[in-house]
Amino acid sequence: MMKKLLGAILALAIGSAAQAADVMKMAVTTSFHNSGLADVLLPEILNDLDLEVQLLVVGTGQAIKLGEAGDVDAILVHSRKAEEAFLEGGYGTHRREIMYNDFVFIGPSDDPAGVKGAASGVDSLQKIAGAEADFVSRGDDSGTHKKELSLWKEAGLDVAQFGDWYKAVGAGMGAALNTAAGMNAYILSDRASWLNFGNKGDLALLYSGDPVLFNQYAYLPVNPEMHNHVRNDLAMKLEDWLTSDKARELIDSYTIGGETLFVFNADTD
Repeated sequence: MMKKLLGAILALAIGSAAQAADVMKMAVTTSFHNSGLADVLLPEILNDLDLEVQLLVVGTGQAIKLGEAGDVDAILVHSRKAEEAFLEGGYGTHRREIMYNDFVFIGPSDDPAGVKGAASGVDSLQKIAGAEADFVSRGDDSGTHKKELSLWKEAGLDVAQFGDWYKAVGAGMGAALNTAAGMNAYILSDRASWLNFGNKGDLALLYSGDPVLFNQYAYLPVNPEMHNHVRNDLAMKLEDWLTSDKARELIDSYTIGGETLFVFNADTD
């Protein structure tokens, strides 16, 4: 009987502890989630702040819509133009840069379009288009998709005029990489998602290093003046943690196969 009573008290204590944690919602990109970094950060946030961060994993465009609707307390995205429009519309209180990585061109290891010899990111796309080699596009208004479209535009090419070799799949980064692997096609990916992707098939990283492929992630709390139910207090609490020395150490030390996935660059002044 005593054991049962102690067990019931322990269960109640555990339940109370779980309920004691504050809860907030944050919309994050599929590329961030696919990197695996969230699995490292979230348990530490819960431990340090007694804060449970519930993630809504979507593309940048959808994350911004969730923020505009007040369905989340903050967003973590990677498309500066869209972020600035979000702020200009009054939907966010401010923008805080947290970390960066880069975009990379992935494709068949035999590289029929010759992307390995490209002079730039734009040249990579020009080579793919010139060869009409199969190319998988996220096609989902994500940060990665927005970057891809801006590169096509800079290359002087219109995706609306492309033939069947251009496949817009309307999917997240992991699903798009799976499609590219199945088709042995070219794709633009963020480096973190590529390194953490387990179904590489015959694909290889063919081109990287152009400064235009820089990929900055930023944190934007939703404006409580637009949606008074959002937990701005928790969003600010999380921002303080994401820009702390603890976060810097965890982000900078996160590697896969010896390769660093993100570089912390938050302004901590």
